[in-house]
Amino acid sequence: MADEHVAYFWEREDADAVAELLGGQVRRGRFHGEDDDEDHPWVVVTATDRAVLEQVAGEHDGWLEAPADERAPATPPPLPTEPRRLKNR
Repeated sequence: MADEHVAYFWEREDADAVAELLGGQVRRGRFHGEDDDEDHPWVVVTATDRAVLEQVAGEHDGWLEAPADERAPATPPPLPTEPRRLKNR
């Protein structure tokens, strides 16, 4: 899929319903640091228009992955050049 969008759901039934409506694939998602398989969300990956997916996901208690341009920047902000003064002496 060229322009894929990802929606997350806590219930398998919700993910299956959205995947059937929009022609997506259901997978098991993973959160970093989470080791309990029962706590992982269900993921629907589809090439459907983002606005349509957002609306359908909202109707099924799901949420969308943030687009790449809204995520944290690749370069960290610049570090301060001087130490921070907590007390004036």
